[in-house]
Amino acid sequence: MKIAAIQMRSGLDPDANIAALEPLLAEAVAGGATYVLTPEVTVLFPENREHLASVAAPYEDHPQLRRVGELAKLHGIHIHIGSLAVPLPDGRFANRSVLFGPDGAIVATYDKIHLFDATIAGLNAYRESATYAAGEQAITAPVGEFTLGMSICYDMRFPRLFNSLANAGATLIAVPAAFTVPTGQAHWHVLLRARAIETGSYVIAAAQGGHHPNGRATYGHSIIIDPWGRIVAELDHDEPGVLLADIDPQQVTDARERIPALANARDFAAPQTLQA
Repeated sequence: MKIAAIQMRSGLDPDANIAALEPLLAEAVAGGATYVLTPEVTVLFPENREHLASVAAPYEDHPQLRRVGELAKLHGIHIHIGSLAVPLPDGRFANRSVLFGPDGAIVATYDKIHLFDATIAGLNAYRESATYAAGEQAITAPVGEFTLGMSICYDMRFPRLFNSLANAGATLIAVPAAFTVPTGQAHWHVLLRARAIETGSYVIAAAQGGHHPNGRATYGHSIIIDPWGRIVAELDHDEPGVLLADIDPQQVTDARERIPALANARDFAAPQTLQA
């Protein structure tokens, strides 16, 4: 199966972001892709919560998602929108990933489970949970010969989620992202390769890249990694673009036979602190 990661530089206007996606999607289709992943915050990369609240459309009959469904049907492929913000009744949002099938219908959705809440000395506290509500359910879905495991950005720092997806049958794991430049330079490659190695799965990570209208800068470097942890394709920059790779389910079988970590895993008791 041929897959594609689309790298974007999403801005403040949802319609403009979908318009920017369309030629990249056409390029992926021309390259033979039957599954295409876009980055986190594909539809809207807002300035702040107030801007998000003023622009984000309700999930039901969402105009940009409706257009993506039309494109999936037109091209006869799976299109996986990495994420968009979905208004919730409590005034917060779900950071939701949406997978469309070749018939244009929604196959699966996933709400980002892990939210970045941090207080760093000398810097302002960052509370993603003030704007977003965490998801509670891990999700897999069939895509061609593969079972897709769904995650979003910060999720990649939590191996237990990836292990759960692999144990549920995932052989290809999607990581749409909007990684910052400093954390991207330090952690992007090593974390994604580790998740592929630990699970014996393909990992596809579609990234935002460059300087955005909201003032943020993201790392780019969309990447596809095989089940042995080898980088099979990468966009070595932060410009919009399309990354293509052929993937083979036999590679998953081979990696898991050579290193049967999923089969060998055991439950164990919590650590015991011993007195000297």
